[in-house]
Amino acid sequence: MAATPIDRMTATLDFQSAALSLQAQRAKVLASNIANADTPNYQAKDFDFSQALSLATAQSASAPSRTDPAHLTAGGAPGPAPVLQYRQPLQAALDGNTVDLDTERAAFAENSVRYEATLRFLNGQIKTMLTAINGQ
Repeated sequence: MAATPIDRMTATLDFQSAALSLQAQRAKVLASNIANADTPNYQAKDFDFSQALSLATAQSASAPSRTDPAHLTAGGAPGPAPVLQYRQPLQAALDGNTVDLDTERAAFAENSVRYEATLRFLNGQIKTMLTAINGQ
């Protein structure tokens, strides 16, 4: 069966939604690393964004379809939490802390830019849909 335009639009919005959710989760992880930069024995954490996004989109694609209008949709359910990994320190600290503030700040800034870009992309898609609906 060929995908309809609404199916393609929904898939695109689902993908962007999953990306936003994961970017927000990554921002929390990176902020936690920055907040614990002076905590002895704190191990910096992060996750592989592309792997987590692939997993999240694969699971949303295999979500069960609604067979009755009274059924709840599975689209709003959060996906699995990404697998956190310990970041390898570039230079060992005497107190056992593995947070490198420069690395964390750079990762946080990059993640923030990507989050904002995803929001702008979604906003543009929604404006385009509203224009099409209103026939302007």
